[in-house]
Amino acid sequence: MFELRTERLRLRPIKNSDVPNLMKIFSDPIAMEHYPSTKTEQQAEEWIEWTHNNYNAYNVGLWAVESLETGEFIGQCGIAPQKINGEVLMEIGYLFVREHWRKGYATEAAQACLNYGFEKCKYPKLISLIAPENRPSATVAKRIGMRKETQIHKWDRSIDVYAINSD
Repeated sequence: MFELRTERLRLRPIKNSDVPNLMKIFSDPIAMEHYPSTKTEQQAEEWIEWTHNNYNAYNVGLWAVESLETGEFIGQCGIAPQKINGEVLMEIGYLFVREHWRKGYATEAAQACLNYGFEKCKYPKLISLIAPENRPSATVAKRIGMRKETQIHKWDRSIDVYAINSD
């Protein structure tokens, strides 16, 4: 079974039984501020199905992030396909339970995903799609070496594209 480990974290495939874990994020209007809205349990189940489809089609997807120390679910982070201007690019995405913000977990998990994407998957480029006003997410992208490349219109809004090339 797939697993990534960092100094403090374990990233593992999201399971159908993770709906209550995901709802800690999806039902929080502050955590979901940069998404169109919070999500219902049914939408969380659909999110898991989308994630499992990515595992099957691309061998990557968003993964559950757990504390190595406690085993507690603290968020999700991974690599997912995104269509931009007709091209499928691989995005590092991250979303954490609010009580675990500002502890460096997002940066630690995103760095592990970046390393995996370049070293194991051999992707030539990785991106992160970030709402322009989402400064904490932009900070994570910058910490792992990404730079703002452009701005696009996606999901009925302006989105900044942060990117890093494997070379």
